[in-house]
Amino acid sequence: MGTNRRKRRRAPSGFFRFDSMHSRSVSGFGDGDGVRLRDEHGDEWFGQADLQDDETIRYRFRDSKGNTISGISDGYGILLRDQKGRTWRGFVY
Repeated sequence: MGTNRRKRRRAPSGFFRFDSMHSRSVSGFGDGDGVRLRDEHGDEWFGQADLQDDETIRYRFRDSKGNTISGISDGYGILLRDQKGRTWRGFVY
């Protein structure tokens, strides 16, 4: 039968790793609905990855101190910025 089925894309799951230009890093596991990361000081960051209509993925993370990191992925990598404007780059493995 010639039915058109649209493949539903999901936000990525796996091991997340982000590094800043100032030698800071956060990493951890998760799927799109819930990602749990830990930084080099042992602080935990919680967040999620939301698939947008234009096929990009928006990431948002927050730690217990109220610090945030957010950004997008276009399929080639992930670019985030924290509340101080520092850039973080990363991937999902």
